[in-house]
Amino acid sequence: MKKPIILKSRPATRQNLSFDDTEIAFRGKSNADLYRAYWLFKIISIRFLTRIGPPIVNIAFKLRLPLQSLIKATVFRQFCGGESIAECEKTVAKLHSGGVGSILDYSVEGEDDEEVFDRTCEEIMKTIRHAAGDMRIPLTVFKVTGLGRFSLLEKINALRPLEAAEKTEFQRLNDRMNQICGLAHELHVRVMVDAEESWIQNPIDSLVLEMMRRYNQEQAIVFNTYQLYRRDKLAFLAADIKLAVEEQFILGAKLVRGAYMEKEHERANEMGYVSPIHPDKESTDKDYNNALKLCIGKIQFVSIIAGTHNELSCESLTQWLEEQDIPHDHQHVYFSQLLGMSDNLSFNLAEAGYNVAKYVPYGPVKSVLPYLFRRAEENTSVAGQMGRELRLISAEMKRRKLD
Repeated sequence: MKKPIILKSRPATRQNLSFDDTEIAFRGKSNADLYRAYWLFKIISIRFLTRIGPPIVNIAFKLRLPLQSLIKATVFRQFCGGESIAECEKTVAKLHSGGVGSILDYSVEGEDDEEVFDRTCEEIMKTIRHAAGDMRIPLTVFKVTGLGRFSLLEKINALRPLEAAEKTEFQRLNDRMNQICGLAHELHVRVMVDAEESWIQNPIDSLVLEMMRRYNQEQAIVFNTYQLYRRDKLAFLAADIKLAVEEQFILGAKLVRGAYMEKEHERANEMGYVSPIHPDKESTDKDYNNALKLCIGKIQFVSIIAGTHNELSCESLTQWLEEQDIPHDHQHVYFSQLLGMSDNLSFNLAEAGYNVAKYVPYGPVKSVLPYLFRRAEENTSVAGQMGRELRLISAEMKRRKLD
């Protein structure tokens, strides 16, 4: 095992916490980095370009047009750590210098082959082995659809009977999950399982709950993801916390608002059922913040990762930790944001002594395009996100007298 790398201790100074402190937020960025991010976010903010971009890029790749180097130098560089674990080292080191941890995320998606699933499983286990003993990488993550067919999970979610071959296939998926979580338990590495579309989520939840029962007896190793933009997820979380208390295991809960809103609404409209997503942002925000409070109230049984770019939610969580006299660096509380976004949250929280980690996606440029397209779409669909990013970058450029 590698010699542990210990993060520098940070002063517990919530009184000085300010999400508008751009000097701290962009301390690790050069002037060139700021200019590049400014123009990239400007382009992403144009909804028309974001809409037509994915099909044009896909066609360009099919025609073997030389787009890969352009993508790697722009959007890939902003939101990804590299094409391999080794290439992520520079990003991991830079985040660490600001007190922020890294979450290695092998972001290859959209495959549908057993051999590919086996290779993905091995790559995920490589991230766990790499994180073992390295405190700069406090978390790892994977998606269940990287280990098994989407349509198989969809069939199970719909409670349709499986053929014999499908039962065998599902067992292989279960075995891959167990391999990953078992290794994480052996090496004491936290591993998060990302949430996905509602019509495949039930079997994912069941698989992850079984892994938590098995491996979270003494510490939080396995984390499920709760998408609080769903109407039912607050109650779902409450039920899981109750179960953890009754069965005496630690619930690993990553709390997010959600990443598939437009897709969820479109499918509900097409198939004629009520969308599982809250009707407005206010309802989602209310459930998200109530979920945070619920978890903090059972902190001995719940380890939470607040995966949010929402400033008010971050501020509220710091207040509730203070009220409950819970240390800033309590091992059961992490804040998390995506690489390339919301640096004002990540680095200012870390400066104030809180546990913070950013997703560091990696993989071949072409293979991580679905992830990159979602980031672009997410940025234009979240009200105020682009305006905030551009405002903060502009403020830092002005502070550095770059205008």
